[in-house]
Amino acid sequence: MLFDYKAVSAEGRMTTGRLDAINLIDLEMRLKRMELDLVTGKLVEHRALFGPRGIPRPELINFCFHLEQLTRAGVPILDGLTDLRDSIEHPRFREVVAVLIENIEGGQTLSQAMETHPDVFSQVFINLIRAGESSGQLPEVLERIGESLRWEDELAANTKKLLLYPSFVAIVVVIASVFLMTFMVPELKKFVKAMNFQLPPHTRALFFISDLLVAYWYVLPLLPLVVIVAGNFIIRRNPIARVRFDGLKLRLPVVGPILKKIILSRFAGTFAMLYAAGIPVLESIRTTQNIVGNRVVRKALEQAEQAIREGRNVAGAFHDAGLFPPLVVRMLRVGENSGALDRALENVSYFYTRDVKESVGKAQALIEPALTLFMGFLLGWIMLSVIGPIYDIISKLPT
Repeated sequence: MLFDYKAVSAEGRMTTGRLDAINLIDLEMRLKRMELDLVTGKLVEHRALFGPRGIPRPELINFCFHLEQLTRAGVPILDGLTDLRDSIEHPRFREVVAVLIENIEGGQTLSQAMETHPDVFSQVFINLIRAGESSGQLPEVLERIGESLRWEDELAANTKKLLLYPSFVAIVVVIASVFLMTFMVPELKKFVKAMNFQLPPHTRALFFISDLLVAYWYVLPLLPLVVIVAGNFIIRRNPIARVRFDGLKLRLPVVGPILKKIILSRFAGTFAMLYAAGIPVLESIRTTQNIVGNRVVRKALEQAEQAIREGRNVAGAFHDAGLFPPLVVRMLRVGENSGALDRALENVSYFYTRDVKESVGKAQALIEPALTLFMGFLLGWIMLSVIGPIYDIISKLPT
């Protein structure tokens, strides 16, 4: 259960936060281990409004780096986690690490303790830690996880950068268009119609759209919201709709190929980490199915897993699933034949990572001028539709 608590430190400083505990007595004991005295504790009925709260990726990166350095230096896990707990500033993550310490003191391994926090540590994270504990290579595994998290953080930053400019331009275009359509165009329409002048088709179309926006302005903010809510409801309730929507995302112009490369890069990098840590091929593929985030790709991975289970080699299974292009399949075949499949998978991940960066750069170079041209065309159409008739009226006035 989750409790909201107020506690006081030995220095007399009041602290508030949330902590998992069985009951209030257990909560008090856990806080004492954190050198805090419980003042009040209240059970939280719901963990979060929109699902479980995760931990920011930079916090996990720092966690992996510091724990890797401490374990490599020979510091026991409990001592390392205690040092980390005292240095973590994020309140939720500090509580999570405190619970990890208590569970390990109770006899659990690090991976078992992490399983109690699925909203913080993914299944891939836990499986890698478990493999590192079994093989005695926990520092190396933590280093790989940290590198993977840093790559995901960089990828997220590139994706945001790709979407930031188009989003900004789109907002500017919408605001400018709505302003022109609802304020300027109606006033000019009165002037043009008062002259009893025959309007061209593009001007009549502009006035028609302006009238719609003025009469039904409330539809403009509501329509996208209704579409998003209805689409989300259908996708969540209908498995066929979910698969078709994921397939549509991969077929989108410009964005679709980049999204597919991002998914395959994440898959290859995670698969390489799991396999290099000593996890069997089938279990590695099964674990990666939960992190790709696309049902079409997941279905292809399930087909590849089934083919390998029936005796097909890895390269042949991925070729039959249509998941990777021929160049990547050839890399997998060479790695499999040479006994260096993990190295081949790392090369695949590098191949896609570099390709994603290049694709994002090219997409930015294409999107920016395209949006600028679109904005210029839209505003030009509005101005031409309004100013054109006025100019014709003025030109026909007797001199």
